Amino acid sequence: MSEVTASEVKALRDRTGAGMMDCKKALVACEGDIEKSIDWLRKKGLSAASKKSGRVAAEGLIGLCVDGNKGTILEVNAETDFVARNDLFQKYVSTVVEIASENRADLETLKSLSYPETGRSVSEELTNLIATVGENMGLRRVAYLSVNDGVVASYVHNKIAGNLGKIGILVGLESSADRSKLMDLGKKIAMHIAAASPKSVNISDLDPEIVARERDVVTEQARNSGKKEEFIQKIVEGRLSKFYGEVVLTEQVFVMDGTSKVKDIIAQAEKDLGAEIKIAGFEKFVLGEGIEKQTVDFAAEVAAQLN
Repeated sequence: MSEVTASEVKALRDRTGAGMMDCKKALVACEGDIEKSIDWLRKKGLSAASKKSGRVAAEGLIGLCVDGNKGTILEVNAETDFVARNDLFQKYVSTVVEIASENRADLETLKSLSYPETGRSVSEELTNLIATVGENMGLRRVAYLSVNDGVVASYVHNKIAGNLGKIGILVGLESSADRSKLMDLGKKIAMHIAAASPKSVNISDLDPEIVARERDVVTEQARNSGKKEEFIQKIVEGRLSKFYGEVVLTEQVFVMDGTSKVKDIIAQAEKDLGAEIKIAGFEKFVLGEGIEKQTVDFAAEVAAQLN
């Protein structure tokens, strides 16, 4: 037969939802016949993926990859926690986070990169996995963190396998101090971040809109309490200081001792290690965060089917 055209591949993909390479293979195998190609894909379970794309996927895995002074964090979603324990799914997440680490690509570029040993792209391999496992899945987000001199430490909470789990943290420490001791400090801070959920490293990094909104609220609260105007500003600053202690990493009380602030822990580490230490940044991914999960009423679902 003549060579398969891009428009034929697109037409088959639009009808089946299968990956581009799988559509091309089907057309070649069926000598360009669209209907036979659809059946070919159905027999291999590859056209089923499109039917699953509308289902909510809020479970899955967070994957991390740390390579020297660089760290990568990735979220891949599935419909159920059961799939997160599937070896094929775990292998996919581990492989893709390594691909992301090597290429430092944004999400859309990452989807188009080659998946090893399959002839498919990262996105097409996911489509193939959807058809194989039978659940909707999605590459949701990726982020990177690096330091010039120092370490990137990581922590996985609710670990399922390797660097895969439900919550992932990366934290970067800029310093010329001993790497192994820095890494130990970084992991402890990463664990703190997992528990305390700061919004910024320092007060100066905090989103001005968040500060303005909080200032407006506490100012109104102070006025409503009947305090004199000359005392209001002092009250507002005191309440803002308390607010910073809740949302700013360096101002938070370190969860591991319940007494010292994180900035005091850093200051002590600088004395112990004989070098300046700066928290360069952090990334925290919580699985399914922000995804609206569907609540299934099984009784109503059964009743609807009976009707």
